[in-house]
Amino acid sequence: MLFVDDEPSIRLTLPSILDMHGFEVYAVGSVADALNAINSRTFDVLLADLNIGEPGDGFTVVSAMRRSQPDAVTIILTGFPAFETALEAIRAQVDDYVVKPANIEHLLHTIEQRLVDHQPHRPVPLRRVSAILRDSVDDVVRQWLVLVSADEELQQVRLSEAERSDHVPGMIYEMVDMLQLHPESVSDDALQAAAHHGRTRRRQGYNVPMLLKEGQLLRRVISQIVQQNLLAVDISHLIGDLIQSGESIDRQVKRSVEAFLAEERAPNPKAA
Repeated sequence: MLFVDDEPSIRLTLPSILDMHGFEVYAVGSVADALNAINSRTFDVLLADLNIGEPGDGFTVVSAMRRSQPDAVTIILTGFPAFETALEAIRAQVDDYVVKPANIEHLLHTIEQRLVDHQPHRPVPLRRVSAILRDSVDDVVRQWLVLVSADEELQQVRLSEAERSDHVPGMIYEMVDMLQLHPESVSDDALQAAAHHGRTRRRQGYNVPMLLKEGQLLRRVISQIVQQNLLAVDISHLIGDLIQSGESIDRQVKRSVEAFLAEERAPNPKAA
């Protein structure tokens, strides 16, 4: 069994307990070490923390195991059972998950049951990031709103969810077009929409750092969506697609900021 967790105390205790119950455990504390182990050893079970160093890193390890050793059982340890969207992604990519702190009897039962019932994983049809994003617009908006609602600075401006996220689908569809058609710049329609967004945010009470933070959170969600669908991603295009998607967001945010500042500098007719 390959056990992956970045907490040293857990790497000391849990493997010892599993060893007492007949499992030979190889424990590592980073994604890099896990990938090296997957490439050099054979395992029948992967037990990995969902967040190894960075949130969602466990998906990266699962993806590598699925590709290299498709017969292995994959189980994720997660400390966040309340996040429904996260659990949907976990269920879609792994054989099972166990909530931390793990009940040992439940963990052992889960591992043993999955070894008995396990079916080899069938290869998932590979898709470009653009196709995944096109089919995930609603998920992008939902996850982005979760991050925005947790941000104290952005919450200083009270808006409905519809007012807050009305620009997000357009940014995603523009990004998809850029990835599929490979244009050198953002379309005129998208730039006009971004400018309108900047002026609207100015009137709603935003400042420039808030505009920039919206873009940063959107980039984070895009990375999360890709990570949650990593098994289906065409890896040969992944880096280029992520770079271009980030550039698309940056260009649209830049235009929003320019329009925001232009609106701020415009003379007020009422003051004349």
